[in-house]
Amino acid sequence: MLQPKRTKHRKQQKGRMKGNSQRGHRLSNGTFGLKSLDSSFVNSRQIEAARIAATRYMKREGSLWIKIFPDKPITKKPLEVRMGKGKGAIDHYAAVVKSGRIMFEIGGVPLSVAKEALRLAAQKLPVRTKFVVARDYQE
Repeated sequence: MLQPKRTKHRKQQKGRMKGNSQRGHRLSNGTFGLKSLDSSFVNSRQIEAARIAATRYMKREGSLWIKIFPDKPITKKPLEVRMGKGKGAIDHYAAVVKSGRIMFEIGGVPLSVAKEALRLAAQKLPVRTKFVVARDYQE
């Protein structure tokens, strides 16, 4: 699963996810993409599940790019522990996905294959998504 090799600080504050994505909102590598319509944390397990679903359907033809990386540490306190006594230990890593962010890109496959592969990938993600096609795409 994806996680950073090293970080400057071990724990992070939650932060806020208001507004639309200011970066990564256009297709850069592939011809087809999966764009987020909601804001949410997407953890590394969800990204991996979506990747596997898409690549299995594509049957190892074409390319898939993952455009998000889980670099935010999410902490959790153990069950049945009283309040206080500091912040909990790191449980997992998540990617901050705002609305408008391109999460996955696909290239080198027909439109129908890409659409179905990204539909299967979208089912594994906690955000509403939209299938996008590059402007310069000709069938």
